[in-house]
Amino acid sequence: MPHIDIKCYAGRTEAQKKMLAEKITKDVVEIFETEESSVSVAIHDVLPEEWKEKVWDSEIAPNIGELYKEPGYDYND
Repeated sequence: MPHIDIKCYAGRTEAQKKMLAEKITKDVVEIFETEESSVSVAIHDVLPEEWKEKVWDSEIAPNIGELYKEPGYDYND
């Protein structure tokens, strides 16, 4: 039962979010050989000024070794 949780800067339209969720679902079904009904996708808007605290510090940095695709940016304290 894959669940994909996406964080992104605010400003994407509902149509863009729905299209992304549909395309991700299609790929997950194909690659993981699962049913569409078992896939869920959440998309959370994050303000740019809150990204470091809400995403980098709490989700990316502590789990950097588990990322299959690392970001091309870093925060130096």
